[in-house]
Amino acid sequence: MASGSEILLTQQQHSDLSSIAQSRALPAGYVFRAKLILMLAEGASFNAIKRQLQTTSPTIVRWKQRFRQHGLEGLDTYHPGQKPRVLTPALRARILSATRRKPSDGSTHWSCRKLASALGVSKDAVHRVWQEAGLKPHRLERYMTSDDPEFESKAADILGLYLHPPQHAAVFCVEEKTAIQALDRLDPVLPLSPGRAERHGFEYYRHGTLSLYAALNTATGRVHGKTAARHTSREFVAFLQEVVALCPPRQQIHIILDNLSAHKTQAVREFLQQHPRVRFHFTPTYSSWLNQVEIWFAKIEREVIARGIFTSVSDLARKLRRYINAYSANARPIQWKYSDTTRRVRSNEFTATGHSQLRMEEEAARIQPLHHSHHRTAKQPKVELPSPAEAAAKEGKTAAAARKKPRAARKTATKARKMA
Repeated sequence: MASGSEILLTQQQHSDLSSIAQSRALPAGYVFRAKLILMLAEGASFNAIKRQLQTTSPTIVRWKQRFRQHGLEGLDTYHPGQKPRVLTPALRARILSATRRKPSDGSTHWSCRKLASALGVSKDAVHRVWQEAGLKPHRLERYMTSDDPEFESKAADILGLYLHPPQHAAVFCVEEKTAIQALDRLDPVLPLSPGRAERHGFEYYRHGTLSLYAALNTATGRVHGKTAARHTSREFVAFLQEVVALCPPRQQIHIILDNLSAHKTQAVREFLQQHPRVRFHFTPTYSSWLNQVEIWFAKIEREVIARGIFTSVSDLARKLRRYINAYSANARPIQWKYSDTTRRVRSNEFTATGHSQLRMEEEAARIQPLHHSHHRTAKQPKVELPSPAEAAAKEGKTAAAARKKPRAARKTATKARKMA
């Protein structure tokens, strides 16, 4: 068996190796190799080195030869790795182009590793391109747009009531939440504890449902609520009578509400005839977000209904009324504003390719011009909400111009107003 007597160390080498062998800051592999060379220099046998350092004969032979050839520098390890890949404009455009196409395996969107495997590139390259382009294929957002041809005038009317309400008039936002379930949990609730959220069992008992009517006073923020076993036009009229009773006898009342069928029945029309000081303001179709009371309904859903435990329908009604009373005692008016312009849906987004595809095509064209003449990448103007006076003037001009046009041109003008 070979011995370590064949390795001779200078005084400087022995000092350096001893310092490395005693270090606790250097890499463990480097310390191991220094101890191995010191044992070889001291004449230790391979078996003794294998037992003490828990290594193998090939390892001892390899580092012995490296030290003989290169000295202390031979104890360093070299991992050249792969050559760095450069993200060329062509590769960026290729990744962006593939991202806007659906995967061939039937899935709805790409993952970083799935696209990297399909293109034969690294996942880091795909991630870097997506990050630079602001693409997040795993994210999904939903939107709702109105097809009401009178959207601008109706929205301006409602926003005017919020920002500049008529003097000495009352403005109420009215809405109903139907089929609220009185759910009782069959399993005990596990309370909140450090590092663990409150937990509910999956099984429940459904005692029944009820409807909740609410009227939000936009001036004070106070809410008047009423629970009902059924959701009918008769119940709605009865609630409107309660709202009217809250106001002085001659005060004008403006009510903002959506286009539910129960709001437009014969009973409702008779109520309006009996109360001429009450005026309805309907939100545009698919635009209930313009109704401020929807914000309050979201709060009561989060804070009472979603995690509530109700032993009966009457228990549900009692807890809803208790929350309404507590909320109204400290209510404040909602500060209505619209500042996040990135959430605006533009008319040019409704194309055959879709908004996300259009943005990716613009990004790909910026990195490497594709010269596709059939893609429209020009920036379209934003659809801004005009003031009530501007909306009225615009509607008048559009109507006057449409009367002068032939039938086909009038259809085109009507479609353009819907898109706006």
